[in-house]
Amino acid sequence: MAARGASLQPGGFTDVCQLSGKSLELSKVIHLLEDPLTANLKERHLFVLKKLLKRSQVGFLLKELAAVGRILNICAEKVQDHPEYVPILCEALQICRLPFLRERASDEMNYAQDVRQFLSHIGCLMRVSDAEVKQHVVESVKSFYSSVAPKQLLDGTDRRNKPKPRTFHSNNRFSRLSLRLQPTSPGYRLQLLERSDLPQSLLLSMATLENQPAIKLQLLQTLQLLSSSSDVNVTSILRARGAETICLHMNEPDQSGQVLLRSSEILWNLLDRGSKEEVAAQLSSMECAVSLKEAFLHHLLNSSRLSDIQLRNDLLVITSIIAENPNCPLIESLFAKQLVVLATYPELKSHSPTVRKLKLPYNNEDLKMKKLLLNLLVLMCRDFTALQLYKEERVVLALLKLVKPPAASSERRSGPRLWSAVQREELQLQALATLATVAPLLLDDYLSCQGNTCLLLLLDWCVGPDTFSGLCHGLHGTGGQGSKMRYCIKALKSVASLGEESVNQDLCDQGAINQFLGILIQMEASPNDGDEEDVITLEIKSDIQQILSALCETDMHRKDLFGSEGVEMVLHFLKKGSDKFYSGLGHNKLILSTVDCVWSCIVGCYTTEDYFLAKEGVFLLLNLLSTYPRCVHGIVLATLLELCDNPNGLSHLLSWRDGDGRTAPRLLLQLWREEEEVLGVTRNQDGGIADAQRPVLSHHQQDDFQLSFPANTPSAAVLEISENLRSKIYSIFCKLGFQELPGLSTKDYVTLSIIRRYLDFKVGEVWDEISREVSLDGLRPISPDEESLRAICRIAEDTARRITAEQNSIVEQQQKEDISEEELMYTEIKSHWKQRELTAKLWDNYVYKTSNYEILKEVKAQREKYIESSRPKPKHEDAAIHPAEHFIGHIMAVENTDAPGPAGVKVTLARAAIKSARQDKVEPTTQEYFSTMSVRD
Repeated sequence: MAARGASLQPGGFTDVCQLSGKSLELSKVIHLLEDPLTANLKERHLFVLKKLLKRSQVGFLLKELAAVGRILNICAEKVQDHPEYVPILCEALQICRLPFLRERASDEMNYAQDVRQFLSHIGCLMRVSDAEVKQHVVESVKSFYSSVAPKQLLDGTDRRNKPKPRTFHSNNRFSRLSLRLQPTSPGYRLQLLERSDLPQSLLLSMATLENQPAIKLQLLQTLQLLSSSSDVNVTSILRARGAETICLHMNEPDQSGQVLLRSSEILWNLLDRGSKEEVAAQLSSMECAVSLKEAFLHHLLNSSRLSDIQLRNDLLVITSIIAENPNCPLIESLFAKQLVVLATYPELKSHSPTVRKLKLPYNNEDLKMKKLLLNLLVLMCRDFTALQLYKEERVVLALLKLVKPPAASSERRSGPRLWSAVQREELQLQALATLATVAPLLLDDYLSCQGNTCLLLLLDWCVGPDTFSGLCHGLHGTGGQGSKMRYCIKALKSVASLGEESVNQDLCDQGAINQFLGILIQMEASPNDGDEEDVITLEIKSDIQQILSALCETDMHRKDLFGSEGVEMVLHFLKKGSDKFYSGLGHNKLILSTVDCVWSCIVGCYTTEDYFLAKEGVFLLLNLLSTYPRCVHGIVLATLLELCDNPNGLSHLLSWRDGDGRTAPRLLLQLWREEEEVLGVTRNQDGGIADAQRPVLSHHQQDDFQLSFPANTPSAAVLEISENLRSKIYSIFCKLGFQELPGLSTKDYVTLSIIRRYLDFKVGEVWDEISREVSLDGLRPISPDEESLRAICRIAEDTARRITAEQNSIVEQQQKEDISEEELMYTEIKSHWKQRELTAKLWDNYVYKTSNYEILKEVKAQREKYIESSRPKPKHEDAAIHPAEHFIGHIMAVENTDAPGPAGVKVTLARAAIKSARQDKVEPTTQEYFSTMSVRD
């Protein structure tokens, strides 16, 4: 066969002409091979096929691929009876390694379908029984990912340079023939390979290569290449159940040891690029589970090289992914039992043959295997049968041995050394995380192994001065004892939150409540460095509060143990502001757990309740209600409602004021309006009832009008009570009362009238739902029941109308008061302007008099005349002989007013009559004058 880089010489004009007429010749070749008259002419077939391949040494044209694929398919059918066609197939597959050729730029698009079918035909050649043909198929496909055009293209130039067309001259009837052929890019062929059936054909040929290990290894390498290069190829392989096929053939005899390695790499590619659920489903068969078990155990006991140990761990990771599938037969295949035994090694001794033969150097790869085995315990614990295995193999005891705090230095030196200090630190974290999942499922084993004692000792060690300060870079740790405390608290929370009385009583008997409170106080006293540590700290505080809530919720004696120290802790956290609520560090969880701690550890015990109230705890809860977002309001309102049962609770609630002077009733009414706005309740512009038939109906309830609920399912009207805040606000007002509430506005009174009748409205909603569902179900009540339903619905509607009238009366009264206040304000303004006008006029008169002497004399004369006329005339004639009375007057007081000028001077005079000795003494009198003159006048 000619070299790949052979170029067309100018003297080869005949070949070029033949090359231009290939399409016609290929149809003749196909006719020659298929015609019944010539089908048995083997020598002629071989001669024509060799001649055809000889002139295609530089590659196949795109336009002739359909015919070439048909020819190859015919040859493949003849190979079984005539092995002489094998060299033809091998040579054709070798030419297929070269890029396809195109005459025009549009050929790539025009012949894309032909290329896709041709690549599928290449995959079908794997059905040929001859090993040489299979090897050439695999090598040809591998070459697609590394193929480049020949160094000398059709024009004899390097592929890195821009190709130039060649012109050939001849003396025949063609005076000039210009032929321009260009290779397609490798990416073009790979894109069409993804759309072909070639990956599936290669995968399905795995079953035919059991006795051909060399070709099988090359096929696995090719499949690894396909699966690592394209997501489409992975999808195609999975469609042919590639994961299952690879897993079933990965343990076949192989001297090189590469088959299992390549198989695991293919499975990894399928997991990375394909659907993990699909891969897990294909591997969740009994045969695959057994195959994985055999491969893992073989490498566990016989591996010494690092690559083999890493392959062992890779198989364990694949097993972990399979274990997430609930239908995985790990237990039925006895693989789970082997894994559980290994998970407890070397903490517990076992008689299993696998463990007896096992010798671990306890390096980092063994550490990874141990952590993977602990993770498998978490994944398999969903199966009840797996829990039975855990009990038999004492898994809880092994985990508790792993989480024990480090021993003293003298004890640490004794005994064989297994894991290093850093490795043990990582295993402790992994074991704690595993225990948090497994312990709640095996409470009997947990209590019998004194799990609470072990975890409390570890917790005490974490907060003690003598702690291991090593760094932990594992999956769960971020360094030091903080991470260990974090997962220790999580493990305790997982068992305490179950509400199992024996577990919680055991914790309380060992002083867990005081220990937890001491840890919280110690953590609050120590500064935090860095946001990452602060996240862990906040999580630990929140988890501790949740544990305390679980311990104290149902037991009064434990609430007494919570005591004043616990109340002080709660008050400390309640005083923190809401600035960091949305910081993402966990402050939102901390405040919710704090309020829950008030509900569970304080409410219900009068001693702690009174101390909480005395320390203004209700004020802090109301501050939370006014400043924190809506997600906190539900639990805060529920806690306030419980505190209202305390005789001192209502007085604290009514005496609260926020920074703007808003009272607690007004705050609750504001929350009611906001809640109704969220629920989509229809209200008028004054906040009153807009629809008497639906006074408190929410928007989502209106959407359920045409639905009929089963008898054992709560209706929308009932569910709505527990899903929003209105029922809690109504209950609090029932404690506070609806009269003489401080600091309410007209809008508040309108809202309060709705709240007062909230229960009546909800009862009417329920009866309305009953009536509507009866109608939807096609039922007709008996006449008395029907009349009763109508009467009840009518009563609810009349109640809504009365409340509407009451609300209108409140609004009208407020409008009248507003109008009255407005009129009073205008009257005051009018009086003020009138006074200003009079003052200005008096001042003008004063100025006018003082500026003209003649006018001043006239005024004085008029004054004297007025004085004379005002004197009383004698009624009897004897009065004429009475002596005249003389008076002495003096100024008693002078007072300035706001009026300008002399009119603003108020003078008080006193006068006394001068009498003779015969006359009786007359008392002096005083008289006030509002003079327009100065003090001198």
